[in-house]
Amino acid sequence: MRLLVLIILLGIVGSLGSALFSLARDAGKTDATLKALKIRISLSVGLFALLFLLYWAGIIQPNANALG
Repeated sequence: MRLLVLIILLGIVGSLGSALFSLARDAGKTDATLKALKIRISLSVGLFALLFLLYWAGIIQPNANALG
């Protein structure tokens, strides 16, 4: 499960980097930045939904000791 979350997080960061690169390269003349940001938002919402479902199903549990 951790590997899946890590892969999704890397995809989010990669998409954000891709958006930054395309914005710097073509100065917003194409829609490549918009596409990359749409992918990032989709991955973020998907990750949130996945974590919520895993918590609801009891597969993952919060760790209260991690904060203190």
